[in-house]
Amino acid sequence: MASVGKGTREALKLLKTLPRVGLNNIKPLPGAFTKEPRRMGGKGKRKCGRGNRGQGQKGTRPRLGFEGGNVPFYLRMPKYGYYDNHSRRRQYPPLSLDRLQYLIDMGRIDPSQPIDLTALCLGHGVSLNLKRNHYGINLVEEGADIFQAKINIEVQYASELAIATVERNGGTISVAYYDPMALLILTNPVGFFIKGTPIPKRMLPPEDLVEYYTSAECRGYLADPQEVQKARLALAEKYGYKLPDLSLDEQFKMLSIRKDPRQILFGLGAGWVVDMHKKTVLKPTDPKMVDFYKS
Repeated sequence: MASVGKGTREALKLLKTLPRVGLNNIKPLPGAFTKEPRRMGGKGKRKCGRGNRGQGQKGTRPRLGFEGGNVPFYLRMPKYGYYDNHSRRRQYPPLSLDRLQYLIDMGRIDPSQPIDLTALCLGHGVSLNLKRNHYGINLVEEGADIFQAKINIEVQYASELAIATVERNGGTISVAYYDPMALLILTNPVGFFIKGTPIPKRMLPPEDLVEYYTSAECRGYLADPQEVQKARLALAEKYGYKLPDLSLDEQFKMLSIRKDPRQILFGLGAGWVVDMHKKTVLKPTDPKMVDFYKS
């Protein structure tokens, strides 16, 4: 310590006596923050900090992006094909096989019953926001090596490996289109039943989705059942697994349940009214109404 200067010795001595730095005693340096000036009128403060006339003083500033009458930036830049109608594109939030297996193991979803969007939403497996153009879910192959459940599931999009994984375990899968009104009923059926209105018919897919939902390779709900069976055999041969015979399965009745193309909810047809107060289901009897709601 003989070679250490006097200032260094004083600093070390001071550090030994000072308390440890903590959140309870740390403070900003003097002058680090300045007080906000008071915006008030009075003698000698006639402008209140707003300047001398104009938009700044009157509080009528233009909207964000306004460039004084010039063509704004977002209109000067050209539009590329990828961004055409990007705000109106249909979105399909993903649902992985790993997440689906977790929901089944936790008892949130009953694999002995057909699984559709209503079961997934009530089991808190997925969450759809219609304001963000969510038109259903996309079943992806993440977790295909650990998925072991035998299910009958209906989704809106599905990858090829996800379809192969479900069918390898002896299950069935189909992809179906739902219009926004049908999605609103599927995601919140109780809220719709309380209104006491008849269940509407499901709309058919738009022109640009007809090819997908009539494809047997994609397991479209409008595809020919015989073509779907051929596609099942072809997919099993492609991935090298033996396709189980559904007709010999104990759950064949459950695995073969399908909705009508105009049906929204399992067990409830179009035109039916669910009375939540009396816990009854009312069906139309007028021939004109029956003819209107039939598929």
